Amino acid sequence: MQKKYILFLIPFVLYICLLSVMPQMEPDEARYSLIASAMNQSGDYVTPHIKNTIYLEKPPLVSWATAIFFKIFGENDFSARLFAALCAWGCILLVYFMGKHFRDEKTGLYAAMLLTISSFPFVLGRINILDMPLTFCVCLSVWIGYLSLQNQKKYLLYLFYLTGAAAFLIKGVIGVVFPFGILIIWLVWAGRWRQIWKLFSPVGILIFLAVACPWLIIAQKENPDFLWFFFVREHFLRFTTKMHGKTEPFYFYMPIIVVGVLPWGFYLIKAWKNKYIKESLFNTDENKLLAVWFLLIFVFYTLSSSKLATYIAPVFLPVALFAGCIFKRYEEELVAEQNNRSKIVYRLAIILQSLMFFIALLLPPVLNKYSDAGKGLVVMVSHKWWLYIVVPAVTLFLLTFLPDLIYKKYRRGWFASIYLLCAILLGSILFPLNDFLAPYRSAKVASEAITWYVPQGQDLYQYKVNFYGIDFYNKIRTPIVEDFGELAEGIAKLSEEEKKRYFLSGNEFFRLCEDKKDIYCITQHNEKLRQIMQRFPATQVLWDNKAFYLLNIKN
Repeated sequence: MQKKYILFLIPFVLYICLLSVMPQMEPDEARYSLIASAMNQSGDYVTPHIKNTIYLEKPPLVSWATAIFFKIFGENDFSARLFAALCAWGCILLVYFMGKHFRDEKTGLYAAMLLTISSFPFVLGRINILDMPLTFCVCLSVWIGYLSLQNQKKYLLYLFYLTGAAAFLIKGVIGVVFPFGILIIWLVWAGRWRQIWKLFSPVGILIFLAVACPWLIIAQKENPDFLWFFFVREHFLRFTTKMHGKTEPFYFYMPIIVVGVLPWGFYLIKAWKNKYIKESLFNTDENKLLAVWFLLIFVFYTLSSSKLATYIAPVFLPVALFAGCIFKRYEEELVAEQNNRSKIVYRLAIILQSLMFFIALLLPPVLNKYSDAGKGLVVMVSHKWWLYIVVPAVTLFLLTFLPDLIYKKYRRGWFASIYLLCAILLGSILFPLNDFLAPYRSAKVASEAITWYVPQGQDLYQYKVNFYGIDFYNKIRTPIVEDFGELAEGIAKLSEEEKKRYFLSGNEFFRLCEDKKDIYCITQHNEKLRQIMQRFPATQVLWDNKAFYLLNIKN
């Protein structure tokens, strides 16, 4: 299989062509799209705003990139996700060059192929959030820093600081801590601690400050409490306290990593039994670099008080490199058949994987019969569901036996068939996934109904929900009732007049409904619908899909 298909054609289809299959999900994707849209609309690219409130939790680099793509391609799902997708593609190219440098081009190709078909980066690379751009910049910074230590070239050291500055402008201090931390710990472990000082460069520091500081200075000038909020609250307190109320267990990331390397992960069982396993890995110092890379990020977030699944993304690059090296050596050698016990474990694992995926495909129509919208348990699939699952179901069937059949007959093509089948599986599963998630996780499903039923210029209130996608897709500003959440800091800085109009308590909203004849409102779940209907029995349901309810409240 030629390099251009591995590094360009398949990733292009998976990460670019299919970006618009699913609408943007609430709240994260729609939030960042709304911020970028507001930047273009207001011309303020320093202080991010969302629903006209100041939002300083994260730096603006990703929003800047998204705003640029909005100007080029228009404001849509494709352009909103394009920067994340390009960063995912960048990670694929990065592991290729790393594998090529550590061993040879074929190792780099295998590693790139594995990262391409890993479910975690595949999902994360098509979501408009910060973690994939951060992953790319952090990993690129580590790699360039490593090369600068190996080659002693000044321009590489300066690029190390430049990519660190980009990572900082994506998500703050963590973008600097990881590259320096990984390289310093690696140098100590490798017995090269005397080289630590070579990571520090006055010119590099000036480059970092020149890139990162202008935004910090202007943002502080425009927002007097910015530096405390950004550095203390959003960095120190976020990772050392329970301020976000999250209580995930210490093993939170272990199953995420296991699931994140599906659907190729279980095939490693067969290659792992290769008697050449030890020879297939890299040199000692290179192994130590990748081990520190993995462990520092894994341990840091495991010990952190704030845990989100997306944080762990950078560990998948060293995983792909190690696994790619093992798969490549396995296929190079005409090894004897494994012992019966190993063959049974491998075969059972592959069958179990296909069975789990197949059950997951069949489960939504079953859950649909028992879902309870009143309790927020909504499962809806369309009549096209069975059509959508044909391709992934057939692909799962082929994955259970076809790679081994090809290998047995031709003594080649085992890994290539796994790669292509996994790519087809990941791409095709987006269509049933969209059918399953979009009706209750994306506000786009209500956008057409809003355009049709809500008169132009009329306020649309969100009752005890806050769907940023309504504002993004319909290009309106919706007043919010009670569900303020992360907007609370920004709301406190608004004028009293604006607060009363756009951010209402439940009692204020009901008084407004009593004073006016017609109020248009959208909410979610039967419980909230009942609260309104009990207070205003004449309320008319203009549109619903069992999850979203568009209402005309009449007094």
